[in-house]
Amino acid sequence: MMLIDGHAREQLPAGDRGLHFGDGVFETMAVVAGRALCLDRHLARLEDGCARLAISAPGRGTLEAECARVCEGAERAVLKVIVTRGVGGRGYMPDLGAAPTRIVARYSWPDYRAGIGREGVAVRICRTRLGRNPRLAGIKHLNRLEQVLARSEDNPGDCEEGLMLDDRGHVIEGIATNVFAVRGGRVCTPDLSECGVAGIVRALVLEEARALTGQEPEVASLGVEELAGADECFLTNSLIGVWPIHTIEDAPVATGPIARQLLAALTERGAIIGD
Repeated sequence: MMLIDGHAREQLPAGDRGLHFGDGVFETMAVVAGRALCLDRHLARLEDGCARLAISAPGRGTLEAECARVCEGAERAVLKVIVTRGVGGRGYMPDLGAAPTRIVARYSWPDYRAGIGREGVAVRICRTRLGRNPRLAGIKHLNRLEQVLARSEDNPGDCEEGLMLDDRGHVIEGIATNVFAVRGGRVCTPDLSECGVAGIVRALVLEEARALTGQEPEVASLGVEELAGADECFLTNSLIGVWPIHTIEDAPVATGPIARQLLAALTERGAIIGD
């Protein structure tokens, strides 16, 4: 099911700036029993992204009502909310008074491998690098060509995710996930001040990590070697929840209890779907 500006349809005007320039933001959420998980947090980030791009955000009540309408009757599904700047002219200069386009759509739940949250995943290093731009760092803008190219690369073996680095070789994130390492009992995650998406589950993990480990989590630069030598590594996003990493580029890496404990804690909070 899909709503565009509140109407059940699937076509956009050809002049929409989301199509021409990727001029907009989006959110992706898990749906359980007709309810989008962490909806308030996702809509708050959507509003922040709109503010960063100087797009007039739709009213919170309107989006909440449309999300509820689209999620109704879904036992388990994916909800995607997109806001574009709307229809504009041919050039790059935006019309700051343009009426934004809002899209609320429901999709089938992904066919994840059974037991993946317990067994973990193998990951590869993507050849595609992330460009650094602090003005866009953290938000989920619609220009995802780097991720499209990374996902399209040859995928050796059975790798279920790729790690994306910036031009300096720092690990930033997965193609569709955030990345964590545990070092000396402290939960660490890459600094996203210059690129990458600051995920909703990433923020929840940082909150839970303080209580779980008794140590303040660390946001810092991480290299591939530091991930490989960590006590354990794991991936997060709003659909997968928490996935341990057991292999990086065919090399085994350690697994440990923190990912399992975070999975349990966030599932109990109703923030993610447990495996």
